Amino acid sequence: MLRILLKTFRYLLTAAAVLLATAVVLLLVASGIGYRLYRSADMGEPRLDIDTARYRVTRTGDIARCGASTLRRNPAGVWELTTGGDPVTRGAESGALLSELMYYQERAFVDQIRRIVPSERYLRFLRAFIVIFNRDLGRYIPEEYRDEIYASSRWCPHRFDAIGNPYERQVNYHAAHDIGHVMQEYMLVGCSSFATWGGRSADSTLLVGRNFDFYVGDDFARNKLVTFCRPERGIPFASVGWAGMSGVLSGMNAAGLTVTLNAAKGALPTRAATPISLLARTILQYASTIEEACAIADTTRTFVSESLLIASARDRRAAVIEKTPARWALYEGEGEQLRCTNHYQSAAFADDPYNLENIATSDSPYRLQRLGELLDSLAPLTPARAVTVLRNRHGLGGRDIGLTNEKSLNQAIAHHSVVFAPERGLMWLSTEPWQAGPFVCYDLGRIFAGETPSEGRLDLPDGELPADSLFLEEDYPRIIAYRRDCATLREAIAARRPVEEELPERILAENPRYFGAWALCGDYRDEVLGDSEGARRCREEALRLEIPRLSERQDIERKLK
Repeated sequence: MLRILLKTFRYLLTAAAVLLATAVVLLLVASGIGYRLYRSADMGEPRLDIDTARYRVTRTGDIARCGASTLRRNPAGVWELTTGGDPVTRGAESGALLSELMYYQERAFVDQIRRIVPSERYLRFLRAFIVIFNRDLGRYIPEEYRDEIYASSRWCPHRFDAIGNPYERQVNYHAAHDIGHVMQEYMLVGCSSFATWGGRSADSTLLVGRNFDFYVGDDFARNKLVTFCRPERGIPFASVGWAGMSGVLSGMNAAGLTVTLNAAKGALPTRAATPISLLARTILQYASTIEEACAIADTTRTFVSESLLIASARDRRAAVIEKTPARWALYEGEGEQLRCTNHYQSAAFADDPYNLENIATSDSPYRLQRLGELLDSLAPLTPARAVTVLRNRHGLGGRDIGLTNEKSLNQAIAHHSVVFAPERGLMWLSTEPWQAGPFVCYDLGRIFAGETPSEGRLDLPDGELPADSLFLEEDYPRIIAYRRDCATLREAIAARRPVEEELPERILAENPRYFGAWALCGDYRDEVLGDSEGARRCREEALRLEIPRLSERQDIERKLK
């Protein structure tokens, strides 16, 4: 989430965008409007006096404790936080325990900004832009979550105060996902999810699966955090995210209600509202049925378009809340299964121009169809078969469409994958790399009752689902080599510098069925070597393969002309 805001800034900082945005800011400042907007920004910072010295961290073995909260890293590498109480208590104790992880992420984020935007002048402009855009953000965040974020931010370093004080930075990071996922050029959030029940599940109970395809580097995913929270008000819940993230991306509560987010396409936001992850948090903490979740969504203003797949043990079914800043609809599908990717499926949005454009130009409909094929072939579903669906990297009909293709369910970019069994209170969470490692199992009923397995672990070793050994042996090394070699070739293209002839050939051998490999090698031959005939052959081959987005196909066709 931290780096997705950076991607947005890279989008904004193209030459034309910078000139236009700077001109607008200058006009605003000249008229005094921009200055007044900047000075009157209100992030809703709580007026709380928190004595950080009171929150001491102690360690017993591999468990860190602060008050009633604990932090540990399980043998599979997943960070596990247990916390609860009132907003200030859980925020302060979590901040004390997670301070090193929060610092690591923020440092990486700021360092990357300075590498891409070395100009102090532009950095000052970006801060002014954030302040003006998010000037009323605090108004749309419930006081409970502002208090929690403020309390945890007391453990953020002051090294980055030029961007904003710790509270302002943490609040803005919660809105980064919302700003970033509407930028089509940097669509880093392209998730797939599903639910089955009744005859479509092996034991007839609800089963939910989701890939959170959010790629901001492998290191970011290595610090994934699962939080088990017993709030003073509301329902205990488990949520998967990272340090400093109070919002919810994937989660299940003690009442057996699950929430997963799937980005959709809508108009570019013009001002801030409630971050979508905090809407999901409110639903998870205060809803136990689909009807209650809809009531919360109806009264919450957001500034991006999103699909929220809600599964409820009490309802024994699932539905999708399709929400835009202006309206929302409930999509319930047909039969005993539900699929969700990144476009709307309800009749209410059948004529929506943004949704129609998304269906026509993106890979979302393709992934939805592929989900249907896999759910049909593997029915009735078990947790292990659900994981098989999430790990599948092939295209329609089982075709090889290349490694990392956005048309596949497994693009080797997932921050996390998770399977929920809401009626049984069980959750299986992926471990690195992506969704290829073992899926560790958690029993929420036992955890919230204060019970732990005899080994002292929160997860259930006997419930673990095995790693994808074939993928790890065959595909994983190819993906790592392919991404490394592509990065080298892109740098050479940018510098107009020839490389050894083996590099382009090696890239094609590593990923021969992926259009992107051929398109990149075509660009190299064209822009660096001046080999128009070789570039033409590469681009023609790319066009014969599965290309996720219409804009990518059009770009290759334009270069051919």
